[in-house]
Amino acid sequence: MTSPAPIISVKNVSVRFPGVLALDDVSLDVLPGELLAIVGENGAGKSTLMKVLAGVYSRYDGEIVLRGKPQRFQSTRDAEHAGVSIIHQELNLVEELSVAANIFLGRELRGSFGLLDERAMNAAAAKLLEELECRAAPTQLVGRLRVGDQQLVEIAKALSLQSGIVIMDEPTSALTEAESERLMRIIARLKARGVTILYISHKMDEVFRLADRITVLRDGRKVSTVVPAESSPRAVAHLMVGREIESASRFEPRTPGNAMLEARGLTLAWPGHAQKYRLRDVSLKVHMGEVLGIAGLMGAGRTELLECLYGSSRVPPQGEVLVNGRMVSFRHPAEALAAGVALVTEDRKRLGLFVDLNVGQNITLCQLRETLSAGLVSPRLERAMAAGIVERLHVKTPGVDARITNLSGGNQQKCIIGRGLLTRPKVLLLDDPTRGVDVGAKAELYRLIDGLCRQGLAVIVTSSELPELLTLSDRILVLCEGRVTGHFTRAEATEQRIMEADTARN
Repeated sequence: MTSPAPIISVKNVSVRFPGVLALDDVSLDVLPGELLAIVGENGAGKSTLMKVLAGVYSRYDGEIVLRGKPQRFQSTRDAEHAGVSIIHQELNLVEELSVAANIFLGRELRGSFGLLDERAMNAAAAKLLEELECRAAPTQLVGRLRVGDQQLVEIAKALSLQSGIVIMDEPTSALTEAESERLMRIIARLKARGVTILYISHKMDEVFRLADRITVLRDGRKVSTVVPAESSPRAVAHLMVGREIESASRFEPRTPGNAMLEARGLTLAWPGHAQKYRLRDVSLKVHMGEVLGIAGLMGAGRTELLECLYGSSRVPPQGEVLVNGRMVSFRHPAEALAAGVALVTEDRKRLGLFVDLNVGQNITLCQLRETLSAGLVSPRLERAMAAGIVERLHVKTPGVDARITNLSGGNQQKCIIGRGLLTRPKVLLLDDPTRGVDVGAKAELYRLIDGLCRQGLAVIVTSSELPELLTLSDRILVLCEGRVTGHFTRAEATEQRIMEADTARN
């Protein structure tokens, strides 16, 4: 039996950015109706290749052949007209517009006299959201949604195009386990309709569950294409990084010291919402040399809890917060930083990056006073400070003067973590810190967090991945609908016990 002709052929494609060869002579075929997974470390070239296929990048060497005809898309609109749509890893939504307006942006439905037919768009959006089992209303502003719901809007936008080829770049990175399962069902329905899917993910369980074939990129080059039944997650991870990845699943026991941060009866109102409270009577304590994990489904209050501890919540919380035994009431993040509390946010694009600044400036932003010389910022001192973080966290960048937007998502995240570490905090708050980070970089970050704890740092970390919390945490606090529903030591914690507490109702 002969194989079907490829629906996409990538032929000797190379992409260059200033100081970076992002793709180096990559060739691969995609078959009609298959799900081809593209995997690799951060900076391997996965997203760059997908952006070439989706018309985001039009300047490249080589050739793209679509359905037997050479193509060079000049824009995403060109790609969409040819039946290719992309769901970006970094959300590409207009926060000031409604859900429906985002879904149909540039393809607005019109009625009599060419006027916008908002009723029709809202109805069509509601149908798509229902298919995704998303509770967001079509008329709701996207900027007021949490990251997980925004991701579902991106997916609804792609589905509305009814494309024959859909590119999914880390589509589950901000989704809960239940939302991810829902997406798996949607992908199965798309494949049953004959849709071809290119799927980027760092989650090997997803890749091996979904993929017909897996293509591995490393340092901008294609390394291999394998069939899941003939390979293993460990073998693919080895192809990705070119080395065996040291397991970080069992750290030697840590010895906590004195309590460094304590919250008593923390309550956060939710004005205008039926639930009334985002957090209700939450108490916790984290010690020097300890990692406290915060588990919970999307909407449980994980991010809101860290925002309250950091002084960045929109509504002032009630309750008491103590840092190193001293009562505090942060009205602004600057006060938290001055007291030794640093936060790495979950939403890298909106809340973490300064896209007009370079790599070094993004890293040193909170410590500019230490780079002053004669009252002015010394570029030499600033570069040296940033270079130390780049080396320490193994950030893949051509230099500290490179544009932060030219780095992969995982390397951008390392820069933001480095910014927090430069403030020499006593307490480090990490909100889903490895979102969009590859398996090799995750292991590096796990070892970094362990090392910081052994130096006396207190860490509070949230994650949507239970294995990550079980790997990192000395204790795990579980939130459900803003309340504490479980508290487990490392010896007591299991995925089953945490999930039971995740879904408990008060």
